Amino acid sequence: MPYYDYQCQDCRRRVRLFMTYADYGRTTPTCPHCHSIALKRRIGRIALAKSEDARMDAMMDDTALANLDENDPKALGQFMRKMSQEMGEDLGDEFSEVVDRLESGESPDSIEQSMPDLGAGEDF
Repeated sequence: MPYYDYQCQDCRRRVRLFMTYADYGRTTPTCPHCHSIALKRRIGRIALAKSEDARMDAMMDDTALANLDENDPKALGQFMRKMSQEMGEDLGDEFSEVVDRLESGESPDSIEQSMPDLGAGEDF
């Protein structure tokens, strides 16, 4: 939807106005609160679409990995959760259980011992 954000220079309120693409630039926007035409265009937030490869590259850059302490199960679990969110896929109950246990501070060795079939049947 073509919504445009403005700041009213008279009443100082932020306003969002709907205009068709044909109307934008041809009609004078008016503040719905004080009816002033002294509006200044504000640029809103933008969203960038990223490919899965771009998301994974961003996760694996040196700065992201620099803060990862491989001896800290909580940090490892948080990193794994963030990666799964970036992928946008449900990685299953087993993955969720491992991440939850890591985030609670349990060691990877302990988790691996209690889940001997971890990753069985996965095609990599």
